[in-house]
Amino acid sequence: MEGVCRHRVVAATMPVLEIASTSTGARSHASRGVRMAPLQSAFLGSAVPLRHRSKICTFSRRASRASSICSASGGSSSSSCRMPEPVPEVFFYSGSAVGQNPAGGKRINWKIASVAGEVKEMAASFEDAPFASWSNLGHNEGKRKDLRKILVLGAGPIVIGQACEFDYSGTQACKALKEEGYEVILINSNPATIMTDPETADRTYITPMTPELVEKVLEKERPDAILPTMGGQTALNLACALAESGVLDKYNVELIGAKLDAIQKAEDRDLFKQAMAKIGVKTPPSGIAHTLDECFVIAERIGEFPLIIRPAFTLGGTGGGIAYNKEEFEAICKAGLNASINSQVLVEKSLLGWKEYELEVMRDLADNVVIICSIENIDSMGVHTGDSITVAPAQTLTDKEYQRLRDQSVAIIREIGVECGGSNVQFAVNPKDGEVMVIEMNPRVSRSSALASKATGFPIAKMAAKLSVGYTLDQIPNDITKKTPASFEPSIDYVVTKIPRFAFEKFPGSQPILTTQMKSVGEAMAMGRTFQESFQKALRSLETGHSGWGCEKVKELEWDWDKIKYNLRVPNPERMYSLYAAMKRGMSLDEIQDLTFIDPWFLSQLRELLQAEKFLESVKLSDLSKDDLYEVKRRGFSDKQIAYVTKTTELEVRAHRLEQGVKPAYKRVDTCAAEFEANTPYLYSSYDAECESAPTTRKKVLILGGGPNRIGQGIEFDYCCCHAAFSLAETGFETIMMNSNPETVSTDYDTSDRLYFEPLTAEDVCNVIDLERPDGIIVQFGGQTPLKLAVPIQTYLEKFQPDAASGEGKVKIWGTTPDSIDAAEDRKRFDAILNDLGIKSPSGGIAKSEDDALAIAKRVGYPVVVRPSYVLGGRAMEIVYNDDKLKTYLETAVEVDPERPVLVDKYLIDATEIDVDSLTDAEGNVVIGGIMEHIEQAGVHSGDSACTLPSQNIGAEALGKIRDYTTKLARRLGVVGLMNCQYAITSECEVYIIEANPRASRTVPFVSKAIGHPLAKYAALVMSGKTLADLNFTEEVIPRHVSVKEAVLPFDKFQGCDVLLGPEMRSTGEVMGIDLNFDKAFAKAQIAANQSLPLTGTVFISMNDMMKDKVVPIAKGFQDLGFRIVSTTGTASYLQKVGVEVETVLKLHEGRPHAADLLANGDIQLMIITSSGDALDQIDGRQLRRLALAYKVPIITTIAGALASLQAVSGLKDSPVEMIALQDFFVEEQVRVPAGAN
Repeated sequence: MEGVCRHRVVAATMPVLEIASTSTGARSHASRGVRMAPLQSAFLGSAVPLRHRSKICTFSRRASRASSICSASGGSSSSSCRMPEPVPEVFFYSGSAVGQNPAGGKRINWKIASVAGEVKEMAASFEDAPFASWSNLGHNEGKRKDLRKILVLGAGPIVIGQACEFDYSGTQACKALKEEGYEVILINSNPATIMTDPETADRTYITPMTPELVEKVLEKERPDAILPTMGGQTALNLACALAESGVLDKYNVELIGAKLDAIQKAEDRDLFKQAMAKIGVKTPPSGIAHTLDECFVIAERIGEFPLIIRPAFTLGGTGGGIAYNKEEFEAICKAGLNASINSQVLVEKSLLGWKEYELEVMRDLADNVVIICSIENIDSMGVHTGDSITVAPAQTLTDKEYQRLRDQSVAIIREIGVECGGSNVQFAVNPKDGEVMVIEMNPRVSRSSALASKATGFPIAKMAAKLSVGYTLDQIPNDITKKTPASFEPSIDYVVTKIPRFAFEKFPGSQPILTTQMKSVGEAMAMGRTFQESFQKALRSLETGHSGWGCEKVKELEWDWDKIKYNLRVPNPERMYSLYAAMKRGMSLDEIQDLTFIDPWFLSQLRELLQAEKFLESVKLSDLSKDDLYEVKRRGFSDKQIAYVTKTTELEVRAHRLEQGVKPAYKRVDTCAAEFEANTPYLYSSYDAECESAPTTRKKVLILGGGPNRIGQGIEFDYCCCHAAFSLAETGFETIMMNSNPETVSTDYDTSDRLYFEPLTAEDVCNVIDLERPDGIIVQFGGQTPLKLAVPIQTYLEKFQPDAASGEGKVKIWGTTPDSIDAAEDRKRFDAILNDLGIKSPSGGIAKSEDDALAIAKRVGYPVVVRPSYVLGGRAMEIVYNDDKLKTYLETAVEVDPERPVLVDKYLIDATEIDVDSLTDAEGNVVIGGIMEHIEQAGVHSGDSACTLPSQNIGAEALGKIRDYTTKLARRLGVVGLMNCQYAITSECEVYIIEANPRASRTVPFVSKAIGHPLAKYAALVMSGKTLADLNFTEEVIPRHVSVKEAVLPFDKFQGCDVLLGPEMRSTGEVMGIDLNFDKAFAKAQIAANQSLPLTGTVFISMNDMMKDKVVPIAKGFQDLGFRIVSTTGTASYLQKVGVEVETVLKLHEGRPHAADLLANGDIQLMIITSSGDALDQIDGRQLRRLALAYKVPIITTIAGALASLQAVSGLKDSPVEMIALQDFFVEEQVRVPAGAN
């Protein structure tokens, strides 16, 4: 006997069975959490009671690989498994069992009630039976011995719809396969990942992910198998292309994890629809189209708008959308057909208003199927699940509905044929009658898989990798409990809320409307004992200026009713605050539900939060009792919210709360709802009775992560946090990670010794500091998020002076001090330091009013760069050329006042920008990590510019000044750890510093891979007291190879915005090209960024007057390479005068045929176009750039970018690119430059 059920037990001897156990009755209420008691009454204990939790397993011969599964992925549990031979067994489960004899196909049903009485005695005898260890747990007898070398396909750059969750899943997969003794080959073009570190795989190819180049790796490495399910849509599409072209057969390479037919069945809309019809699963009325005419035929057949358009084989709903009329329908269908790799779209009847759910499913080779997690979208159908607020487990399903989704998920994964691994199935449920339809399935690890993994503690990617090489679920141990197998479905006694983060403000002209095409750039996740608690924690985790839901100034309260109703009706990023305003002003829940289609249960939960706010408004802080404070804190209210309503300060609220003895307790994520002890401290806070944290007295360090991804602060900072944890753990420190981002490697439970999945706010961080009392706190790896917390944390430490738990002194912030960080950020202080050191910076000043800004601009001369102080990613930064433009900027882009000053600086025209990463130890030793030359000129944000290391065009004198300035500045600021400096070099070779950031920068992962030294690891160690000499890193490394970083921009997701590069960062990710010379490295980077450079064809060139002389050598160069040149009238006339053979084409406003016609006809292969002068030309240029994007024609908007592209094309025409593993670049000794040398 290997397990017991706590409430009902069934004993049966049966033939080969498929079993499905369910916990009926209590599910729909239990997983939602207890409804809040009336205010000022006692709180009802744990808000999510333990559900019908059963320990369920079987007497089973190991050979049968049978497992029964305990789960509460939605509160109710079920499992499905098949045994290949008749085995007499005793099964223990709750609910109904469904038996199936595979030989005869006859289904047999048993009802628990009919036999429950007969087994009461047996149930009682097992009530207190200990959990026996699984005899086959962790054995490797299921592992395939015929595989030796496995190629893992990564996901490429971070793009909307495919973010760092695939670094998390890919890293897990590589580690899992290496654990099993396989040689792992990795292909991924993204340098900002743990996955592409040289130690993660045995052979790492940072190279474009195209079929042609991957074939070269196959030819070179000869792997036995490819695992394509860890790299998102990129990897799946690539695997399909390789299989369909015969490449896999040519090199005798097998697909594992998902076979070709399974991928095609799930991804091809027509095949998927046929498969669902075969098993009787409903899909929305729809049709498959390959042409625009076919789209209209299907629309006529369906008969009414709105219609949903879903392209096949695409990512994040790319190319799809909701059409409300024929004009929109035509536009979206064209975009969808263009986006799909097989020119296929599904035209589908709209299910707007239906509820949307997702189930994460896993299956093994023995046909055992488990449900890992159910996820419910608060937003109804019509909003991409990646853009919707989601909750796990599902809260509003009836038990019957939930069982139907489970049964259909199991049937779907079997019919599609995913033999081993994870899949994500999306459903729509009609709230009126419970009708269920399946929307789609992803036969791979997905964005939701990462969310489900973090929500439950079940490492889906790791398990999927193990299953792909032959293990079955019952053979894989659960890392957290160490006692249960992977066949035990996770059961959770808390609620998880995920909220997406958006960046519409970065893309002027785009509409902040949410549809079926994903547009969010990141997400935050929070856990709590109630939905209300996790929801409010998730909102403040977003770092968008809100401390929660309500109890703060909400601009929507000032709107008129028409505007509020519009924002409720039309899904948008701020809809929750429009909902707050509507509710606060008296709109009924029924009316809100009619406008939003949000389930009434969620609305009632929010109404209770509003009632709590009204209660807080009616009392003074001093009147709040211990019970009152516990109650509002259990609903997720932050100290800051309470302070706002009670008209006090956050510190006063904290002091009063602690005086009353009200502190958060920390609960463990254990995958089993406290059924077994968790060995891994994966923690979240709640104002509960029992704290499960059990902090140690070891020497330890708290690392603050970067929070949700956003433009300007992404995966690069998570990379640095992970490296800090790895290096400090290796030297004996206990590492504690605090973060709120479910996509990342840093929030993997085995990255650090202890993980706190918490919002990154002063209150939440100080709570953890109070509990853990670490020796050190690291704030310089997570980007601007922890840096903003440095001063409040330092103030807190100075006031309370907590002792470190290790007994070795006080708790301190490690590395560069908050005062030094402020000195670099504060313009006046920084300018004084520069003057003292003799370092030039562009003329400028700080404006606290419009008059100040105009006076500074007049003094330094136009053009000027204007930006708010203390920003990341060039937020709201702009280059302006006259007083009118400056006034417009100050009126529309920022609020300028003494509290929010604006920086106004002279813009250096035609300057080359330089990025420098340096490392300094506590003794003041400074080593340059890397000097990167930007391809685009100064004025393009460094995060959007391509750059090269080592520098290709900067002279020795300028490089010497840069090294000297960086060293002086690091010492003067007292930097301990990393610092990033940005310089501009004018055409006269004058060096100006633009800014210095005493923290990790987004270029650290790129530089680390380019030079072969892990800078973030070194930085963490010098903060712990090591010197650079201890680390044997005392000289700058100049690699013999060339590395190029290129930005990846999301313009295709934001219709209406221009694609011109400027001072505000808009890229979501990056790629790396690495080769022995610049032209090949740059070419690799362009191909990886989906800017495949043509080797033949036509180049379109259109320049403004200032640039025409600079484009001449570029035009001549492409002509010499055999390209046809076409240009608009002014540019063509200029080029003809200097001897370039060029054809003239009309601008859009000059008549037909014009440049757009050439694009539409496929007659342009490369477009070089800058911004133009007058208004008509600007409109033309904007439209042409958008058209080029739509037709997938590479666009270059800078002269420097065009020149580099010319070099790359020339190099590619000379010889093809070679595939070189990252590890091979560091076989030879690199050139070293002693510190201080020029």
